[in-house]
Amino acid sequence: MSNIGYDDTPFLPEPYSQWRVHDGQRPQPTIVAPGATSADPPSDAVILFDGTDLAGWQTTSGGQPEWIVENGYMQVTPRTGDIVTKAQFSDCQLHLEWASPVEVKGEGQGRGNSGIFLMGLYEVQVLDGYDNQTYADGITGAIYAQFPPRVNACRPPGEWQTYDIVFEAPKYQGADLVSPAYLTVFLNGILLHNRQPAHGPTGHRNLSSYESVHGPTGPLKLQDHGDLVKFRNIWMRQVDSYDQA
Repeated sequence: MSNIGYDDTPFLPEPYSQWRVHDGQRPQPTIVAPGATSADPPSDAVILFDGTDLAGWQTTSGGQPEWIVENGYMQVTPRTGDIVTKAQFSDCQLHLEWASPVEVKGEGQGRGNSGIFLMGLYEVQVLDGYDNQTYADGITGAIYAQFPPRVNACRPPGEWQTYDIVFEAPKYQGADLVSPAYLTVFLNGILLHNRQPAHGPTGHRNLSSYESVHGPTGPLKLQDHGDLVKFRNIWMRQVDSYDQA
């Protein structure tokens, strides 16, 4: 094979100083086959819900989930509790589709409420936020109780909506925080948060912090807030540290 790069260009700065600019010996990217559409899982995705069963899920206490599975989606069964994946994740890319009930009941936080918790701790709000007034850091797409989304990108009640989220887990050195959790969030293709550092695990009516050190991995959690919210087509890619930049 002919030379695909150069061996007379300057060396890159640290931490990549072993490579020259356009270095033909630099490792090639891993090949990942994309899905047929942007919603379909790529070849390296972990399928968390394919519309058939909840085999990869459990209750927060380790029991069998009682949520309904039908017609390719799962639906919250109110007052049966949150559900979590059996698989654990750290830095990741998440794709998830959801729909609030067609019949509008309640208002504010009482309307189509659920939540997506990365590592079981960092909530991106699920809510019927279409023409629905509530506090800004609790509207659809908020990093709950911390950051409102840049815009309200909600579709009408009952329509399927899409989250694409890139999550970077916090890093600790012993009890000391080295870097916070970061979230990049798209709703229906629209950017809501761009590598937003979180204040800590999210909560309700309290300030978040990183004072309580937690492990490097955790499950994906979906919230039972008492509303008939549906979910489908959930997949996740584990994202390793980028060491070939």
